Amino acid sequence: MKTLSTVISAVAASLVTSTAAFASSGATNKVFVSGPLILLFLGFCALVVVIQCIPAIIMLVGMIRGTVSAKNDELVEVKTSK
Repeated sequence: MKTLSTVISAVAASLVTSTAAFASSGATNKVFVSGPLILLFLGFCALVVVIQCIPAIIMLVGMIRGTVSAKNDELVEVKTSK
C-alpha cells in the first residue's frame, strides 16, 4: 500500500511540475496560409486514393460473393479420362 501511495505521489508531482513541450512553442496558433496550388495538389492526391479504393471494394465484394456461393453449391462429380 505504501508503494502505491509513493507511485501516485510521484506521478502527481511530475504532472504538476510539467510544462508545455518545446516543439509547440506557439507554432500551433498560426493561420493556414497554403496557396491554392498546394490545396489542388492535396485534392488530386485524395482523388487518386479514392479512385484506387473503388476496384479494391469491387474485388472484395466479388470475393465475398464467391465464398458465399461456394458454400451454397453442391459438390459436382467430375469424370476424368485416363
